[in-house]
Amino acid sequence: MKSSLLNMVLSLGIITIVAAALLAGVYSLTEQPIKAAALNKQIEAISAVTPEFNNDPVAEAIEITPEGESTPLKVFPAKKDGQLVGAAVESYSLAGFSGEIRLIYGFDSNGNITGYEVMSHAETPGLGAKMDEWFRSPEGSRNVIGLNPATANMTVKKDGGDIDAITAATITSRAFLDALTRASKAYVKLQEQNK
Repeated sequence: MKSSLLNMVLSLGIITIVAAALLAGVYSLTEQPIKAAALNKQIEAISAVTPEFNNDPVAEAIEITPEGESTPLKVFPAKKDGQLVGAAVESYSLAGFSGEIRLIYGFDSNGNITGYEVMSHAETPGLGAKMDEWFRSPEGSRNVIGLNPATANMTVKKDGGDIDAITAATITSRAFLDALTRASKAYVKLQEQNK
């Protein structure tokens, strides 16, 4: 093929069309499995962080905007024989060292934290990524499970709070506790709605 402007534009156009078609094909093949995997991860996280329930929290999920916030959080009520026994709250913080972190926190009927699962983050491996286990550890004042945000100061000790920050990752610790506070506020609103 002779090298001319028209031939180069046609070649580039054909390559672009073929690449776009291939990307669209791969997207359509992987879209449903990716959504199914995300839903399964969410269901597993809800089961892991809430008290025992016999309803379908995903089907009964509602959006609640915490006090002082503008973005609603997804709340998954956990019920046992029709009675609210707790909930899982999907929360976030934009204050992570590497941007947004997303977590699901569990609460019992008294507002105590029953667990958490990290859903996504881009924190530094070996530092901020330690939040997966750090805030469950019985060492020092790390463990948030069993605490009630209404009575505990859910900030890092460096800021006058009750919680030990992750060593060399105070920013991530602040973000984790920011997301937890946001989730707790949403859960309090759910309890008020269910009175």
